[in-house]
Amino acid sequence: MPPRISQSKAHEIVGHLFRHESGRMVSVLTRIFGFAQIDIVEDIVQEALFAALRRWSYGTIPDNPSGWIMQTAKNLAIDHIRKEKLHATLAPSIAADRMSDDGGVQVQDEFFLESEIADDQLRMIFTCCHPALNRESQVALTLKTLCGFSTQEIAHAFLTQEATIAKRITRAKQKAREERIPFEVPNGPDLESRLNAVLNVLYLLFTEGYSASHGEFLVRRDLCDEAIRLTTCLVEHPLCAAPKTHALLALMCFHRARLDARVGSHGEMLLLSEQDRTVWDPDLIARGIKHLDMSAQGEQLSEYHLEAGIVAFHAYAKDYASTPWDEILRLYDLLIKIDDSPVIALNRAVAVSRVHGSEAGIRAVGAIRDTKKLSEYYLYHSVLAELYTESGSFAQAAE
Repeated sequence: MPPRISQSKAHEIVGHLFRHESGRMVSVLTRIFGFAQIDIVEDIVQEALFAALRRWSYGTIPDNPSGWIMQTAKNLAIDHIRKEKLHATLAPSIAADRMSDDGGVQVQDEFFLESEIADDQLRMIFTCCHPALNRESQVALTLKTLCGFSTQEIAHAFLTQEATIAKRITRAKQKAREERIPFEVPNGPDLESRLNAVLNVLYLLFTEGYSASHGEFLVRRDLCDEAIRLTTCLVEHPLCAAPKTHALLALMCFHRARLDARVGSHGEMLLLSEQDRTVWDPDLIARGIKHLDMSAQGEQLSEYHLEAGIVAFHAYAKDYASTPWDEILRLYDLLIKIDDSPVIALNRAVAVSRVHGSEAGIRAVGAIRDTKKLSEYYLYHSVLAELYTESGSFAQAAE
């Protein structure tokens, strides 16, 4: 007999499943209904989760809660198809045998196999990152459909108004319907541009988790883990397992390995020099090394390769004093030729200071092209304060 649980525990479990399973359900049902019916799909997923909450609030949960929700979503989908007579608009792969002999709706069980679900999630990633949608819409739609974010969460993550995000998502869905965006992983020349957009979205998702822009926690492990899971889906697909995909996954693994050491016992952020390296995850570091090696195939050098290489040097060092800052600076010099953003330039300035001294680091910060973009970035002021302190300029450091 399933164990009895409290109502608060039931809410916690459903909340966890919403974050981790809603994207899977949305992806499967989108293959059945088509991307143009994404609003219907999201309603069915919400209804399945509410059904779980109602049932489990009585104090019992099934042995396989994820499977229970997926089966409930499937049943709700069948009911919706029958009620609304939508069989003519279903995905071609089930439209041919949409009706059983007795006139009932038939939804193929193959749609709900684990292997098929993984493929559906890849299709959903590429659909959300279609070039018909602008970058802001790509990010918002991916976070909403694949990662189970609310519009409020997305707005907080990108420091904008909830109404702005809601409009962005609505316009993206409307555009998808008008352009009849296919639910597929593209082939040939279309793959390269779409893959770049997909990798960028997953990079942003991981970055938001690694250094949360809002909320009570400085890091959000759930976002980091979701980004790693989705990037893993990419490297396991023959069309998407490009060197830069492996490089991005390596970068994520190296960063994720250090995550538990980044925050102290009182919730404060710990500098790299203050972190307990025994807490770093050796399995994730080994996984990062594996994917970094796999990223070396071919002749392309992406920003993900260079960033992963930088973090790898930190991972290899047995302690902070052993950090090979000259090698890290060399990689930053290459990276800034690809991405000369102010944040990259600031990170490079830190490496400059470790190699050539604090005065050289201060000059490197002063040479950043667009410091206006850094004026509200706390690490800009933190770096300058530390460098001025090291150089003995305490008044400037205090400022």
